[in-house]
Amino acid sequence: MNSWLWLGAAVAAGVGAYLVGWPTWAAYRARQARDLNAERYLAWRGRADRLPRNDVLSGAERQRLGMAIGLAVVGIVCGFLFLASG
Repeated sequence: MNSWLWLGAAVAAGVGAYLVGWPTWAAYRARQARDLNAERYLAWRGRADRLPRNDVLSGAERQRLGMAIGLAVVGIVCGFLFLASG
């Protein structure tokens, strides 16, 4: 019975990591694409910045991706414990 709890925890952690990480990553990629399109438009108009933009994750995005990675690690550990206890 205890092994099924480990499996449930692994699945819950994996689903949680997906639900936290995927929207954050998609929002980052959308912002990056939007900024690139604006930069291309400004270059076409001759008003582009001379220095390229530095695309970095915002603090909230970094925090959410860190939380998703942590949940994924917990899910992997729970999965190994499920296999070891079975």
